[in-house]
Amino acid sequence: MRKLSFNYEMKLTFSGPVTEHRFQLRCIPATRARQQVIDVLLKVEPTCHLDMMVDSFGSVVATGYLPEPHNSFSYSVIGIAFVDVANAKSDASKPLYRYDTELTSPGPSLHALINTCKERVDALGPNARVLTRAQEVMHCVFTAFTYKPGTTTIDTTAEEALAQGCGVCQDYAHVMLTVCRHVGLTARYIAGMLDGEGATHAWVEVYDERGVWVGLDPTHDRLAGDTYIVIAHGRDYRDTKIDIGIFTGAGVNQTQWLMPLYTNLENSLVLYTQ
Repeated sequence: MRKLSFNYEMKLTFSGPVTEHRFQLRCIPATRARQQVIDVLLKVEPTCHLDMMVDSFGSVVATGYLPEPHNSFSYSVIGIAFVDVANAKSDASKPLYRYDTELTSPGPSLHALINTCKERVDALGPNARVLTRAQEVMHCVFTAFTYKPGTTTIDTTAEEALAQGCGVCQDYAHVMLTVCRHVGLTARYIAGMLDGEGATHAWVEVYDERGVWVGLDPTHDRLAGDTYIVIAHGRDYRDTKIDIGIFTGAGVNQTQWLMPLYTNLENSLVLYTQ
């Protein structure tokens, strides 16, 4: 088990005043089968009333409305997470985690990778554990990619990313989701925090024989251990967007600044992601 203190901050600066700003935040890690979260505090500037809810995937969602003119918008969330992957509890699955989405539908490149992975998974034998099969898929995805920031966007599909052979953690996760679902594994997309991975990190969880969601990180070709904090999960990236907003403003450009960090409270190791 790890005890981690997290502090996720984001600030938007606008080139001119904006009004009628409506936003939705999925930035709060919640207590789940693998982690317990306590002492959570969410702050938004300018201040406003926040409506809190839990979406259909179990992610915490905060919504707010800022009608008055403002030139910046920021939020921060702090708290403590106890992460214990080895003793993760069983949890429910959803049938929709077995099916393709717009971002994960396969084309020629993905079908070729699916066929390769299926041969390797089948070679493991009919009694191979879900985790063993998922690790085989993860390694196939890891070797098919080069990590290269700036080559994809949040709207890049798994097929497009694989066809060009490079991308970021979101793309690795989307490709692995597609392959898992086509070789008989139930899998979901995870957005969370990990040292050294930009604003946030993305990985995959598969549903094993025990009814436990097990995390795998195809960007690093390893299991997602106790240093991974889950923020949200869903079918793909679009179900886990950390922040979404619309506003009114004439010719307004925006600049974004992010700094998640968390501290291992057991040995005072400070981990920064920026």
